[in-house]
Amino acid sequence: MELPEIMQQNVFAVAGDTLNEEKYAYKIKHGLLKHGYTVHSVGKELKSFNEIKDEIDIIDLCINPVKGLSLIKECKKPFKCIVIQPGAESEELLAFLNEQKMPYIQGCVLVGLSLYARDKW
Repeated sequence: MELPEIMQQNVFAVAGDTLNEEKYAYKIKHGLLKHGYTVHSVGKELKSFNEIKDEIDIIDLCINPVKGLSLIKECKKPFKCIVIQPGAESEELLAFLNEQKMPYIQGCVLVGLSLYARDKW
């Protein structure tokens, strides 16, 4: 899945500090909401992807790579793709995703919103 297709999905789970206006996770969450996406916040608001009642289309990791890896390892919910924001990647995370054959891209949802947001099509 590439960024244009990711931005056509509906339900995003953003992992990171979505309560602090200075953090990218906050900016991503509110950017997605502004464009009409359903967004769930994991890290400061929910503790796990497993707490989300909706089905998840996209997991967006905007969090320390160690915490992101932990959240992914414990995730029991199906999803279509993971977006790893700049700075949220690590060799361990990428190795785990590749081993488990989990779909992911390294990219930026804010860029995706500016270019491919659903309400722009």
